[in-house]
Amino acid sequence: MLPTGAKDTHIRDSSNQKVHPQPMEESMNQNPEAVEALISKLFTNISSLKSAYIQLQTAHTPYDPEKIQAADKLVISELKNISELKHFYREKNPKPVCVSPQDSRLAAEIQEQQSLLKTYEVMVKKFQSEIQNKDSEIRQLQQQIEDANQKRVKLEKNIKLRGLSMKESEGSGEENGFFPADLTPELFTSAVESAYKAIHDFSKPLINMMKAAGWDLDAAADSIEPNVVYAKRAHKKYAFESHICQRMFSGFQQESFSIKLDNVTVNKESFFQQYLALREMDPLDMLGQNPDSLFGKFSQSKYLMVVHPKMEASFFGNLDQRNYVTGGGHPRTPFYQAFLKLAKSIWLLHRLAYSFNPNVKVFQVKRGSEYSEVYMESVVKNLIMDESEEKPKVGLMVMPGFWIGGSVIQSRVYLSGMKVNE
Repeated sequence: MLPTGAKDTHIRDSSNQKVHPQPMEESMNQNPEAVEALISKLFTNISSLKSAYIQLQTAHTPYDPEKIQAADKLVISELKNISELKHFYREKNPKPVCVSPQDSRLAAEIQEQQSLLKTYEVMVKKFQSEIQNKDSEIRQLQQQIEDANQKRVKLEKNIKLRGLSMKESEGSGEENGFFPADLTPELFTSAVESAYKAIHDFSKPLINMMKAAGWDLDAAADSIEPNVVYAKRAHKKYAFESHICQRMFSGFQQESFSIKLDNVTVNKESFFQQYLALREMDPLDMLGQNPDSLFGKFSQSKYLMVVHPKMEASFFGNLDQRNYVTGGGHPRTPFYQAFLKLAKSIWLLHRLAYSFNPNVKVFQVKRGSEYSEVYMESVVKNLIMDESEEKPKVGLMVMPGFWIGGSVIQSRVYLSGMKVNE
């Protein structure tokens, strides 16, 4: 703290001292036009920055990477211009010690614009970060597409190795939107497996409904094929599978499949097209579109053969469903829909058999025939074979066999009087 005398002296000295303005003040007083030009240019740059910022926002909806990059470059360019103005101004006009009210207003405006500029810089950085994130997402999606394409190529190769083609068919194949098959022995073998499975699958609800209706299943099995010696009581299910098989394959050796064609000529290409047309369709949907088609007539005739009137009456208490089928209809009952799956598999097998040149030939095995490992396959795998005894005899044919080219697809049989390993 200064002594009182010294303090007064200091005040008097200060009051007598002149304040010399800094170069900015002198420059502004001496050349106000230059200052106005500088501020005008600053406002122009900020307006350009606003315009570039709006372009950057617009490019995000919808998202356009090229427009975003162009707008981003424009924003950065305007920010650089404003930054250059700021540095130029500071170099030419250092900060004054004392400024006039007019200078204070200008400084406040400049500070406001600088604050706005910082806001834009923050937003630009935010958008740049979003652009980087979007670019990363795009790269990830592109990688996923590439991976999916590689998997598709592998699947196509695997399918072709199994005898199937991924090329879309002309005509009915394209209209139905599925992939056709190459006509190969492997395809026919697969269809045989599907047909046998369909027979087995339909026999289950048939047997269950017989049980529910109070049928004597032992007597029913014996009436289908008497005097068959079953190794186990459970094996009597094969009698019902044989019953279904015999009736479903009746007429298979005929090109018409025992259906009246009304002078319609069908060539091999048509057989294969019929196979392709039905293969991927629900059979009831197809019959809804064309109930009087060849497949519709086939299904009606086979249903009446497989399901006996007495059997149906015991199942449902009436013959309404049978009468509906006889009249040309296709009921939407669960039992008839289960039958249509069976009918479809046998129909497809027949269409394929007559697509080959020469045709696939079907052969059946009669009861009492000696078992041949070349032409037959036992449906029971754990049989006890005694080479010292005579060859086992066929009790039931559960699935016919086929000749395709020079190859044999074995018939499936149940051997009578055999023993099984428990």
